[in-house]
Amino acid sequence: MTEHNLSVVETATLYIVPTPIGNLGDITQRALEVLKSVDLIAAEDTRHTGKLLSHFGISSQTFALHDHNEQHKADLLISKLQQGQSIALVSDAGTPLISDPGYHLVNRCRQANVNVVPLPGACAVITALSAAGLPSDRFSFEGFLPPKSKGRRDKFEEIAQAERTCIFYESPHRIMDSLEDMLTVLGPERQVVLARELTKTYETIYGAPLGELIEWIKEDDNRKRGEMVLLIHGFRSEAKDELPFEATRSVSILVKELPLKKAAAMAAEIHGVKKNALYKWGLEHLD
Repeated sequence: MTEHNLSVVETATLYIVPTPIGNLGDITQRALEVLKSVDLIAAEDTRHTGKLLSHFGISSQTFALHDHNEQHKADLLISKLQQGQSIALVSDAGTPLISDPGYHLVNRCRQANVNVVPLPGACAVITALSAAGLPSDRFSFEGFLPPKSKGRRDKFEEIAQAERTCIFYESPHRIMDSLEDMLTVLGPERQVVLARELTKTYETIYGAPLGELIEWIKEDDNRKRGEMVLLIHGFRSEAKDELPFEATRSVSILVKELPLKKAAAMAAEIHGVKKNALYKWGLEHLD
């Protein structure tokens, strides 16, 4: 394991630098220091990044690294790193590699034993999840939804019974088609949150059963605009919470001779269910 002096930019090191997803005030002090200090900034769009750098008075040299040239240019950047240069990797907004370029470069750096140092920072997935009001103990980020209806429906079928919160990116011109496909597969009652224009002036985070969400968006064309994150509540099965009849019957018999806690523990072991669930059932149903 390599230890790093995090207070300065090191030579021969690739820095993964998140940039704001909207509000320029969200860039970190450390990110600014790294961008000012590195020899080169590998940017998804040098013109877009140039505006950010100009705003903060940063004059570091930039280099275009995007989806179409990343695999071809990775060797050149690794060569520069191995010669001792320091490079910052940025995307147009948010954390590089999260539905943005950078995977091939980072993967190749790891293979070549080049230091890779990640900086924490802005990420639309985490920003949306933190305010969505959906379970956050288990979640998956699924990237952008497929562009065609069949692909979207296949994806929704794939996650239909997943018990985790599932998160997608979507574009304004496809949002209604995607929600209609989601409605077909998941039904109108599935809880879905739309987070749009995060950290910007017209930031909106709205959650509702899917059928209601679609109607809410239709009420105002402005609700179809901007960068969008869709968060889908995980599958909830009422049946999975029901205890087997044989288990509850065993508790009913055992409790005549044993304390409820002991009776629930024994029945749970016999029937392979959770003892706490049986104990709770006993408290609610037995005198």
